[in-house]
Amino acid sequence: MSGGDIAALIAAGAFALLVLFIAVPLLKLGRVLDETRESIRDLNNSVAPLLTELTDTVTEANKQLARVDVITENVAEVSANISSLVAVFSSTVGSPLVKLAGLAQGLRSNLTKKK
Repeated sequence: MSGGDIAALIAAGAFALLVLFIAVPLLKLGRVLDETRESIRDLNNSVAPLLTELTDTVTEANKQLARVDVITENVAEVSANISSLVAVFSSTVGSPLVKLAGLAQGLRSNLTKKK
């Protein structure tokens, strides 16, 4: 065997070791890709029912919000009516009551002074 043959054997052995060292990470990368594919498949299978439930939930929430909107409009109308009623009551009854209260206070103060 000549020196060139020995060098070729050493180079072939080094190349074989290099292939082995590269093969291990490639095999691990292949496993990672398989796991990723399975995870994506599972995610895809579970997302469709979740989106269906989410759509149903949003639809029901919109229905409830429409009902609440009607209720708040009715409350706004009722409070406006009550406000008008209070204004009418205070203008018709309030002013004479204030005068009557003033008269009563004046009479009371006069009666207490005389004693």
